Amino acid sequence: MKGENLQELVEFVAQSLVDQPTKVDVDKQQRGNSVQLELHVAKQDMGRVIGKSGRVANALRTLLKVAAAREGNRVNLDIVEPR
Repeated sequence: MKGENLQELVEFVAQSLVDQPTKVDVDKQQRGNSVQLELHVAKQDMGRVIGKSGRVANALRTLLKVAAAREGNRVNLDIVEPR
C-alpha cells in the first residue's frame, strides 16, 4: 500500500472517531520503503483517538502495519499533541 493510501486510511478512521472531523490532519514523510505518519486532531478529540489505555491508537497502528506489510513497506504512526 503506497504512503498516500495509508495516509487516507488514517484520515478516514480518525474522522470516523472524532467530534470535529474537519480538524483531522495527517502529515506524511516517506523514506524509501518506510512511511512516517503524524496524526493531528482537535485537543478535545485526543481521548477518542488514543482510547482507554491507548487501545484505539494501538489498534490503528496494527491495522496500518498489516496494510503496509502486504506491500513490503513499514509504517510508523505518531499522534501529535495539539498546541
